[in-house]
Amino acid sequence: MTTIGVVGAGAAATAATHVVDQAREDVEVTILEKSGGLCGRAATRRRGPVTYDYGANYLKDRDSRVTELITETMDTEGLVDTRGPIYAYERDGEIGPGRDSDDRKWSYEAGLTQIAKRLLDRTDATVHRNTRVDRIHREGEQWRLTDADGQSWGPFDALVVNPPAPQTADLLRTAEWDDPLREDLLEAIDAVPYRSVWTAVLHYPFELDRPYYAVINTDAEHEIGWIAREECKPGHVPDGESLLVVQAGQDWSERHFERDPETNVAELIDLTVDLLDDERLREPDWTDHQGWRYALPDEPVRQGPIDSATDHGLYFVGDWVPGEARIHAALRNGLDTGEKLVYGL
Repeated sequence: MTTIGVVGAGAAATAATHVVDQAREDVEVTILEKSGGLCGRAATRRRGPVTYDYGANYLKDRDSRVTELITETMDTEGLVDTRGPIYAYERDGEIGPGRDSDDRKWSYEAGLTQIAKRLLDRTDATVHRNTRVDRIHREGEQWRLTDADGQSWGPFDALVVNPPAPQTADLLRTAEWDDPLREDLLEAIDAVPYRSVWTAVLHYPFELDRPYYAVINTDAEHEIGWIAREECKPGHVPDGESLLVVQAGQDWSERHFERDPETNVAELIDLTVDLLDDERLREPDWTDHQGWRYALPDEPVRQGPIDSATDHGLYFVGDWVPGEARIHAALRNGLDTGEKLVYGL
């Protein structure tokens, strides 16, 4: 039996796991996920009858292989297309028609985490949640992992690493692996630039009447980078209610990332009132929030060291590998890496 260890249960890792499981019957996959959820920044929460995607907003219809995976390979029950275009604004906050494309903007009635859950449901992989990997070890031709509680996992014939580039680099920095390639990998992965995002979620007991699903800041000069209306996703918000996902811009997010969350939410409420020009929005009946330290990679990783690592049974996946902060890019990277892993085995 061939054993594979996977660090993280993001979209890319679950796609790679799906490919391996479908191609090989003699493979045992063990996934260690630090949180209680699945699918990384494609994250979903629920509060009563309300469902909301508070990280990545939707899955784009931009890659034919990913589209086939979502619409033909996987169960499509509850798959929904977000209603409405995306409008735009610049520093002055003047909102007007913007991204009125024909691309589908998918989610699920139960939220974007369904992507990872449905992929894993098609496999025999074992997932251990709330298990943070603390150390990577190379033992001969195999890999072993140690979690934050000191428990050892493995040995594994191959290792797939899915955390954002900075966290992956931290794991490599402390890895017990004496090979010159480690330094090349560290240099390449450390060079991937990231943007932080701080998000406020605002719920209202009334429905907004707007011609758009979301508005986006196109010049990166406004304090708010994005506001989306979750009620535009069928099944997410009951009729007569509204829920806004407000993502602060990069500069604002970095300046206030460590600030008291209540203060951040209050300031983002004020900014939302001004941008959408609606005083009713000053008093949401409940709120939520999340800071994403490593949210958006801006450039792809240098591919040479990543390719060389496969000779050691070491594979890296995630949207930071292609350098495109989109779920479809992460899924495509996972599918491609899964095939490389199968051939490598």
